[in-house]
Amino acid sequence: KRIRDKALESLTLFIRSRRDLQLVELLKIWKGLFFCFYHSDRPLTQQALARSLSYTLVPSLPDQSLQSFLRAFWITMSRDFHSLDRLRLDKYLYLIRCYVGVAFEIFLKKGLLDGAGKGTGKQTQTQTQQHEGEGKKGKTERVVEKEKGSLGKRKRGEAGQQKEAEPGQLEAWKDLGTYLTMLEEGPLCPLNFDPASDDTREDPAVRMHKGPDGLRYHLLDIWLDEIEKVAVVEAEVEVEVEGNGNAEARNSTLNNDENFEEQKKKKKKLKDGVPMELLLRPIVRLQEKSISKMVRKRAGEVLDDERLVEWGVRERKKDEEEEDEEDEDEEEGWGGIDG
Repeated sequence: KRIRDKALESLTLFIRSRRDLQLVELLKIWKGLFFCFYHSDRPLTQQALARSLSYTLVPSLPDQSLQSFLRAFWITMSRDFHSLDRLRLDKYLYLIRCYVGVAFEIFLKKGLLDGAGKGTGKQTQTQTQQHEGEGKKGKTERVVEKEKGSLGKRKRGEAGQQKEAEPGQLEAWKDLGTYLTMLEEGPLCPLNFDPASDDTREDPAVRMHKGPDGLRYHLLDIWLDEIEKVAVVEAEVEVEVEGNGNAEARNSTLNNDENFEEQKKKKKKLKDGVPMELLLRPIVRLQEKSISKMVRKRAGEVLDDERLVEWGVRERKKDEEEEDEEDEDEEEGWGGIDG
């Protein structure tokens, strides 16, 4: 382990100091890292190595080689995913989770900072004021999408507000868009083989492999989890709670204070300015264009996740609300057997 840690430290210093590394050279590095991780034993050692290769190494890379390094990682994982046996699969799934998380952490933080510095803070402030105004009216959901379809109906005011994105905002999320486009080209591509995009002049060694489905399923499973770690915060919101029928409890000052506390609860919401439409674009594309029925189904389950409703990205479907009301009526209607 000491030899491996020393070698990893030397490799990290080498990659940090080189800003002109080509994709072929990075693929050679990842070939060695892949088998180094392959032979790592014991869960704690595997987790520590996975986090060193992701959360420690990637944020320290220069901007010139960051996208190429991530591309080399995904080429390696897509190419060699089928060669993993079931005994070693879990640690690679954890490594992939770490890379999804660290990429979101880097690009979202960078985009939010760049957006605030390039004039998008004005739009964010307008959205915040609008959200506060809705909160006074008892509306706690805020929608940040503009497209209709699988993400549900958008609120009219905010949909119109985000109809035209400012140039500074588009520039702020350029790196994130480039990264997501790379994933759509590889592991999150709806097709396993696309003759139209097959370039025979491209070196097979640097070609991005599409899929496989096992990797797609894992990315769908962890996508919202990793977004939640970086893009979601907890905030106290006021909710209207029906008073109980006990007159003495309502007249009691102590109980009134307790009821007032009950009207405040913590709710998770997106940070202002997070481009959920862009982050969900690969999932929407899989649902619409994948040739696999199971992939389309899993992508639909991600887009129907209850967390997206809580974050204000989409609205609850009417049939789901009716089912919840019916369940509540059934629970309230059963009073037991009178003796």
